[in-house]
Amino acid sequence: MDTHYFSKLPAKYANAYRNYYTYQNLLSVRRASLVFLVLNLVIRILYHIFPESLTRAQNFPEFSFTNWIYITVTPVFYLTSFLLIDQYRKLKSGTAGMALFVFVFSIYIICSGMYSSFIATADPSNALTLYLVALSLVSVLFVFEYYETIVLLVGIELLFTALLFHAQADATEMIYNQMISAILIAGFFLISRYFFSYKATYYLQVIEIRDKTTVIEQANAFKNQVLGTVAHDLRNPIAAVESLAMMMEMEDIDEDTQDNLKMMRESCAKARNIIDDLLEAARNEGSAGFDTSRTEMNNLLQNMVNTWRVQLGGRNRVVLTSDTNEAYALINHEKFPRAIDNLISNALKFSNDADKVEVHLSRVKERIIIKVMDYGLGIPKAMLPKIFDRFSGAGRTGLKGEQSTGIGLSIVKHIIERHGGKISVSSIEGKGSTFTVDLPQAE
Repeated sequence: MDTHYFSKLPAKYANAYRNYYTYQNLLSVRRASLVFLVLNLVIRILYHIFPESLTRAQNFPEFSFTNWIYITVTPVFYLTSFLLIDQYRKLKSGTAGMALFVFVFSIYIICSGMYSSFIATADPSNALTLYLVALSLVSVLFVFEYYETIVLLVGIELLFTALLFHAQADATEMIYNQMISAILIAGFFLISRYFFSYKATYYLQVIEIRDKTTVIEQANAFKNQVLGTVAHDLRNPIAAVESLAMMMEMEDIDEDTQDNLKMMRESCAKARNIIDDLLEAARNEGSAGFDTSRTEMNNLLQNMVNTWRVQLGGRNRVVLTSDTNEAYALINHEKFPRAIDNLISNALKFSNDADKVEVHLSRVKERIIIKVMDYGLGIPKAMLPKIFDRFSGAGRTGLKGEQSTGIGLSIVKHIIERHGGKISVSSIEGKGSTFTVDLPQAE
């Protein structure tokens, strides 16, 4: 933390910081004046409740007089602080009048503590507690520039000297009292400048974080825009290649050409999946609409399994088992099937052709549990903690050379969490993996 005992902040931040602490000073005046007013009202009430034989109030007429002054003057500061705070919120900046108001209130609080010490005893060196408390409060609550602090100290010292003459202190008492006051004032200056530096450092850190956040948000928006544009524009040429391959397959061609065209179509399908992942990653899910409807999960999952059976040429590699006749959840019918399809696709990617992929549905209390289990390669233990992180490097090539973008499972996790659920994984290398989706049950 840089200390600013006799210096100001760099010009780049000086005005903005002054506006910031002026508003904070006004808030502190409002709080401090309310506390001070309530304290004096309580003292006045106790002054009337207890008998004079106990309080001996007749021996301290100055006490009663100053108490009435505090009760009369303090509400003026309290109400004025409200007006100035409202003015600041409209102007969005501080004014010289606001700074002067805070300065005058600080003098008022310190003088109140100082004079109360003189009322308690004619020798202020024996009772400077209230004076010290007032100085400490002002140094902590309010922020001043170093030259304002010096002017405040000079004014305090002049008032203290005037009170010493008023108390008719002799020369020796005058010297000792001034020495005590000088020590208190020096402590006030050091504490005040320390808190100025501390709050300035905090303010600069907030500004720096805010600026960096803005830069990051702009860069992220630009990245998403570029990524979305590129991914979207790639669809047309890929679709053209796929259509051309399908048209060529309709002609009378030899077996080698047929295999090559099949590879072209499979490559186009893989490219489409990658593009879908990229578009999903680029889309701003936080602001996008996310409508859900109450859905029976047995029917939803069975339809998905039937679709996979068609895609796999009628092979029954993906099977559904269920422990419950009915299980309802609030489902987004665009996003949720994509998440489950991604889990099934991964399971097939890392399993042999003879291995089945099981989708299991159950209901535990008020939760719906969906498990996607395979008996394939499994996931290395070191990779499990970061498997749901985007672009974490956890993506692997499938058994048939299928490429991975490394973002599929992060999208799955995001979709499941948008449904109010959570996803976890357990795996043993060489024996397979189980992805568990935990969803809240719909009422």
